[in-house]
Amino acid sequence: MKVILLQDVKSLGKRGDVKEVADGYARNYLIAKGFAQPASKGNLNILDHEIKMRMSKEAQLIDDAEHLAKKVEGKTFVIPAKAGEAGKLFGSVTTADIAAVLSQQGYDVDKRKIEIPVPIKALGMFEAVLKLHSKVSAKIQLDVRDE
Repeated sequence: MKVILLQDVKSLGKRGDVKEVADGYARNYLIAKGFAQPASKGNLNILDHEIKMRMSKEAQLIDDAEHLAKKVEGKTFVIPAKAGEAGKLFGSVTTADIAAVLSQQGYDVDKRKIEIPVPIKALGMFEAVLKLHSKVSAKIQLDVRDE
């Protein structure tokens, strides 16, 4: 029996895959537990439509990420921080601090998408990477200055 997987099933396949399985396995386990549905003509048409919609959304997300990456690539952002003598910071600059500065400048970037290669614990110039999408990233410069 052919089934369409509604979610990932270990050792069988991923969500959206069409698989040929034994009739009993399909009826008594996969369909009964809600892991799959029969691969009828109507269900296959719905699956094709969902795949097209998902690909369209993915393309739009990549396009938006590339557009934002072009805007911020190579720019320098000033990060104000409290520092003591010899330029050592009280604490460190976090991804939340960087996201706040980016937001003030009009760039909406989630703090979880910002990567700092080395901890920023002193004044000076640093580099950060914005992972805007799995296929799109941008490097920015951070100028950490004393408040």
